[in-house]
Amino acid sequence: MGTATGVRLSEAEIDSYHRDGLVIPDHRLPEDVLGRLRAAVDKLIHDHPDVPPEALSGPHNPYGQSAKLMGNADFLEFCQHPDILDMVEQLIGPDIILWGSQMFAKPPAVGKGVPWHQDGQYWPIRPLATVTVRVAIDGSYPDNGCMRYIPGSHRARRIELHEIDPRDDMALGQRMAEVDETNARDVVLAPGQISLHDVYTVHGSAHNRGTRRRADYAIRYMPATSLYDRSPDNPATVYARKMSPHMNYPARPIWLVRGQDQAGNDFSVGKG
Repeated sequence: MGTATGVRLSEAEIDSYHRDGLVIPDHRLPEDVLGRLRAAVDKLIHDHPDVPPEALSGPHNPYGQSAKLMGNADFLEFCQHPDILDMVEQLIGPDIILWGSQMFAKPPAVGKGVPWHQDGQYWPIRPLATVTVRVAIDGSYPDNGCMRYIPGSHRARRIELHEIDPRDDMALGQRMAEVDETNARDVVLAPGQISLHDVYTVHGSAHNRGTRRRADYAIRYMPATSLYDRSPDNPATVYARKMSPHMNYPARPIWLVRGQDQAGNDFSVGKG
């Protein structure tokens, strides 16, 4: 999708990411790239009417595996866009694995919220390390349920206490037990803008009570110095087996999208 333009994070943006746990780069996707991505989103939603649009897990995976979803090559190609990988490399190093993605497409008026949480509570990665690139497809604003985060909440480098709380109006069945929202910030993104956040950053989002759809595409990258753990007794796999039976972590394909693997990861599983 498009061609590389030599996009790089500035030193100030890198400092912001390490200080706050999230950064919004001074960058916007080219119109041709955004147009193709938006068309892929519309097709994904149309092709999966039985999956809540806020829970379209694994669009990049053309083999199917997560949440009864069959992804397509357009998303997989976008996840390997050089501009995106260049920015990710500045934050997690030159050896990069694409291991997950999710479309959060909140329809107007009825779109589900996301409770305060940290991403890595039930992810089979050790040591835990991931940066999430969040791409605004439509535009993400307070009135349509944009993401919010707690600046600096990642600095302790630990997962705080979460509680299981399945609710029909929420896109995630777990939430943090205690959150101080005093310094919470909105992540406002125009169409084509992106944000990057750390795996330990506390974040969530309100319901979409507005008149516009809010579709954000979240892409998960891990450094290839970490291991994607496929063992059946990993806590993430045990949790998914009980709470999200379609989320088959051991069988999930992953892609080495840049550099070299340093941790003995298996890239052959789940492809084909």
